[in-house]
Amino acid sequence: MWAPRGRGCSEHRDALPEPPAPLCGLRDPGDGVGPHTCCCPAAASPRDYQDVPIDIQTGKLLDWLVDRRHCGLRWQAQVSAVRQKIEAALRDMPEHEEIARLLAGAAIHYSHCLRIVDILRGTEASTKNLFGRYSSQRMKDWQEIVALYEKDNTYLAELAALLVRNVTYEVPALRKQIARCQQAQQDLARREEECQLAAAELRERFYASCKQYGITGSNVRQELLALVQDLPSLLSEVGAGVGALSEAVELYQACVEFVCQSSEGPVVPMLRYVGSKGNTTVYEWRTGFEPVKVERPEVQVVPEQPKEDTIDWGDFTLEPIGGGDIDSAAAGGEAQDNEIDWGIVVEPSPQDNGIDWGDGEGNGAQITVLEDGSEEPEAVARGSDALTLLENAATRNQFIDELMELELFLAQRLVEMEEEADVLAASQFQLAPAVLQGQTSTRVGTLLANTRALLDQLSTRRMQHLFIILASPRYVDRVSEMLQQKLNQAELLLAKREALSRKRHEALTEQGVLEPKLDRLQERTRELQQLIEADISKRYGGRPVHLMGVSL
Repeated sequence: MWAPRGRGCSEHRDALPEPPAPLCGLRDPGDGVGPHTCCCPAAASPRDYQDVPIDIQTGKLLDWLVDRRHCGLRWQAQVSAVRQKIEAALRDMPEHEEIARLLAGAAIHYSHCLRIVDILRGTEASTKNLFGRYSSQRMKDWQEIVALYEKDNTYLAELAALLVRNVTYEVPALRKQIARCQQAQQDLARREEECQLAAAELRERFYASCKQYGITGSNVRQELLALVQDLPSLLSEVGAGVGALSEAVELYQACVEFVCQSSEGPVVPMLRYVGSKGNTTVYEWRTGFEPVKVERPEVQVVPEQPKEDTIDWGDFTLEPIGGGDIDSAAAGGEAQDNEIDWGIVVEPSPQDNGIDWGDGEGNGAQITVLEDGSEEPEAVARGSDALTLLENAATRNQFIDELMELELFLAQRLVEMEEEADVLAASQFQLAPAVLQGQTSTRVGTLLANTRALLDQLSTRRMQHLFIILASPRYVDRVSEMLQQKLNQAELLLAKREALSRKRHEALTEQGVLEPKLDRLQERTRELQQLIEADISKRYGGRPVHLMGVSL
């Protein structure tokens, strides 16, 4: 015998044995002793546990059913046998809309089989005999399938296995696939935007470079070559602008003569010459005589290289083979049958001995013999002498140096004139010529601005590149390749953006296919949950059953 703790005398209270454990292994939550009301109906009335829910963890649902002997241990083998029966029965099915809809869904389970039997009762009603049995083989097959399902509650184990698989694997897998599609769409959209921005940046850099060269960019090579053709006219405009610097040159000359007290020669001779005569040839600058004829060096334009995907066959002209002589000789009977006519014709010599000594009359080359001490006239400008002063690199550098020298003088003179506190400088220029004393800071500033404007025209990046192209025609190809490379990179980025866009649409399409699958799977999982909860509730007298962990 045993008694609850806390009852009886204090001497024997601790010596009492532990009460026996209930069948379910749990104790009553009231006083800690006695059987649990969930599985020991003898200890409590039905009203005490009728409303107590049964909570079952979904991951351990199969173990729960097997432990409580609702299902057998060999349920998997029984399910395999039932599946074979179902496959055989599906080969002979009547044409029915609802049956077709059931078969088009997921794997057929017990509830589907019950519905198929109900449908067959209507379609196979003509085969029913007086004893309520059906002679139709279809009906017999599906009734046998239902009976096999109900044996040892095999259907309940299969429904539980389907529920656990959907909750544990199928639904999370579809969600992960949809999440990957969404993440891929975000990444691809971001990369598309990056490619678009990079391509736009490259195009902007291309057009900015073209603007620096003074071209539009439609055909870089041809436009650069056209600019080189326009270079002489641009340099002529620069030479014409030097005439406005004559006052600045005279001011510089007067200042040098006054400060140095000597005249070693005219300052900035190149500027003086260009200001008076313009941008003449180097020959005229060097000799002082205008050439009678100017033979400018030909600009060697490098032909455009063929593209990689084309083959340059060259310029081949088909000429007739000298076989006409053979035909004519054969026609005249000159060639014999046993000889070979090589097509070589020996022309008769003007004299008997075959040597032409040049005694005959002919248009020979005229040789001009100069007298002793005379020189060949240099009235023809050839080579570098035929270039203008601003086209020739040496004379152009001298021109720019003198222009910068004049600029520095005017800048220094302007600073001196603006410093009113410099009494020493003011007293020093009291004896200066009228050209120096009559100048104001405003006038000197104007001359300085004109000088710098002329210098800026020659120092622009466009003019520098044109001078390089004039000196090296291959520079056109290098510039064209450099600019074309930017366009090619922009086109590659745009092509990459198109490929990324296609992949993003593919991911969107895949997501559109997976989402309905997930919805259908969640709906079937809820149906399985309801079927299992209802079946277990019937076995426990209608008590509510909750499957825990089914997160859909």
